[in-house]
Amino acid sequence: MTTRLPHTLRSDARDNRERILEEARAVFVTDGLDVPIREIARRAGVGPATLYRHFPTKELLVAEAFTDQMLACRTIVDDGLADPDPWHGFCRALENLCELQARDHGFTAVFMSAFPHAMDFAAIRTSSLTGAAELIRRAKDTGRLRPEIVLDDLILMIMANNGIQASTPAARVAASRRFVALLIQAFEVSPVSTPLPPVPRLTPLWPK
Repeated sequence: MTTRLPHTLRSDARDNRERILEEARAVFVTDGLDVPIREIARRAGVGPATLYRHFPTKELLVAEAFTDQMLACRTIVDDGLADPDPWHGFCRALENLCELQARDHGFTAVFMSAFPHAMDFAAIRTSSLTGAAELIRRAKDTGRLRPEIVLDDLILMIMANNGIQASTPAARVAASRRFVALLIQAFEVSPVSTPLPPVPRLTPLWPK
């Protein structure tokens, strides 16, 4: 029994940590980042002291809860930069970033926040923004992206995309795809008239 006890404690601690992260992600997405730590601990079935042992600050909890999404964001930007066609890479990155966001509304609030003490998370965020700026520069070099477009315009796009309200996640993603298609045409110097994605039904009360 003595030799098995440390393993049991480590297993319990690992389970507690995963449960805390799972509940934190869920509550941050539905209720925002201002949810009290005690409420997250209650939903995870642990005491506040246990939560603080794993995550000494709320900043670290938020950063850890959304690290996977931030890594996915960085991968999307990297894939766009790797595209041999800079304009196509730029457009594909916008589409995928907005879809990532549409599937997880909590990600936007985290991305727009500063996390000076969560250094790894902050570094991924910074590298993603640096990569996005390079996507813009490369797309401008093709002559297809309007010369006045800057990184702040992409941030504005993310903020606007976050405002999409829909009855289901699938409808939100569909609306996001149409929004991005419209935006890409606005970004292009001489937009090509291409078919837009289907119009999603965002509310049953709105006439078509």
